[in-house]
Amino acid sequence: MFVAISQFVVANGVTEQVKQAFRDRPHIVDDAAGFIRMDVISPQEEPDAIWLMTFWSDEQSYRNWHRSHAYHESHAGIPAGLKLVPGRTRIIFFEHVAS
Repeated sequence: MFVAISQFVVANGVTEQVKQAFRDRPHIVDDAAGFIRMDVISPQEEPDAIWLMTFWSDEQSYRNWHRSHAYHESHAGIPAGLKLVPGRTRIIFFEHVAS
């Protein structure tokens, strides 16, 4: 299994709106080939930080999704005016070893 973790930090006070957008997400990714699940977490010691963890059957499925039109459509619910802390956005790739 392949895991992609996207990390970012909200810079302009709309953290709760961003979190709500994830709760209300349109679930477009749910039908993507190879998609298993998505978890969205926020560290207690840094509540403006958000980590988006997506689980995939394989890396190519993730990369196909990330390049798709559906990927861009899935971001339509992002709050207008969202600003992120520069230098605090990254994507990390993992091999899932065990649960």
